[in-house]
Amino acid sequence: MARILFISSYYPPEKAAAAVCVSEAATRLLKWGHEVSVLTTFPNYPTGVVYPQYQGRRFQQETLDGVRVIRSWSYTSPNKGFLRRILAYLSFACAAPFLAGKAIGRPDLIIIQSPPLFDAIAGRILARWKRCPFIFIASDLWPESAVELGILRNRALIRLSEWLEWSTYRKASLVWVVTERVRDLLVQRGLAQEKIFLQTYGVDTEQFHPLPQEQARTMLGWDDRYTVLYAGNHGLVYNLSTVLEAAEQLQQHADIRFVLVGDGAQKADLVAEAARRRLTNVTFFDAVAHDQMPVVQAAADVCLIPLRRIPLLETSIPVKMFEIMASGRPLIIGAEGITRKMAEEEAQAALYVEPENADALSAAILSLRARPDVAAELAQRGRAYVEAQFDYNHLIATLHNRISILLDKDTEQIVVTHLAPASLKVPVERS
Repeated sequence: MARILFISSYYPPEKAAAAVCVSEAATRLLKWGHEVSVLTTFPNYPTGVVYPQYQGRRFQQETLDGVRVIRSWSYTSPNKGFLRRILAYLSFACAAPFLAGKAIGRPDLIIIQSPPLFDAIAGRILARWKRCPFIFIASDLWPESAVELGILRNRALIRLSEWLEWSTYRKASLVWVVTERVRDLLVQRGLAQEKIFLQTYGVDTEQFHPLPQEQARTMLGWDDRYTVLYAGNHGLVYNLSTVLEAAEQLQQHADIRFVLVGDGAQKADLVAEAARRRLTNVTFFDAVAHDQMPVVQAAADVCLIPLRRIPLLETSIPVKMFEIMASGRPLIIGAEGITRKMAEEEAQAALYVEPENADALSAAILSLRARPDVAAELAQRGRAYVEAQFDYNHLIATLHNRISILLDKDTEQIVVTHLAPASLKVPVERS
């Protein structure tokens, strides 16, 4: 079995999607007999303030769910300015190999999570130092996404980031992509297809499962109004102003309320906007622990995924979509591309609305409230879809096989069936 090192700027107890995805993969690879470590920084997402129990430290090792977690210093700041975030990413990427290089030992394989793209610096330094291959996870195309979001404008930094991105693709033993569209874009740009490993993210279908709504609402202290839920990052990728506009349109419906759970760079502005609009039907809650999300979702009548209208977002999949489906809740998605294709067309578990269209969103909410039978059918189909195709136990079994091929280990490989899209399956025989 292999000694595997993940490098990720995010890891539990942080609640970022990247932290959850890396943790799910790391803990399950342990069950396949691998020795797994994670090199990360001190938890500070999304506020930029290091969690109290970790403050005042520059280096620390701990064990979480059997995974050895090595935490290295990085610059952090509560300021949401982009340059400060870049400095935070660069400080971790450049300092971590030297602060933690001895502690990580001799890995057989390094897996680099991105974004942030700059984690590739740490991964490439360590892969060269330790003389081992690395897999680069391209869960998002960066810097393209940062440019489209309007948060990266400096031409010199854009060119430097593009060089780092492409040179990392070329030096990686494998580039792990999570959607077919990202794979196709990289192939079109000239990356050899045999270097690309397509494997989506998934969900723990045992942790996320349908719960009685009345029980969940009692646990949370919520009333019996029709509840429209958005839970997750209040950041630039999601247009939550559209949700507030829809809430304003539905103010006359006293039995409908909107609940926004989470934190992020835009939250203070959203709270101020809701106050300015005098939205009495909107409630904001702080972020909750990831293991509490099934209860929060169970308390909702419908869950929202309101992505911004940005072409590059058409290539990405919000991980929360799988968790909502696994929890047996119906979805309204304001999204195009792969998210719409999977949720509306393949799973038939969501109503689609045009992104950033508050009129369409409010109409969809009223439609589902009036037709609970349709909502129940969406919920049931979503649960069946992720159980069959996106359960993490099946997905990580495929990853185990791919790692075994890469490292040419005499490791038992299993045949994985019912991983759903054939395009997501990875052959276990050597090409």
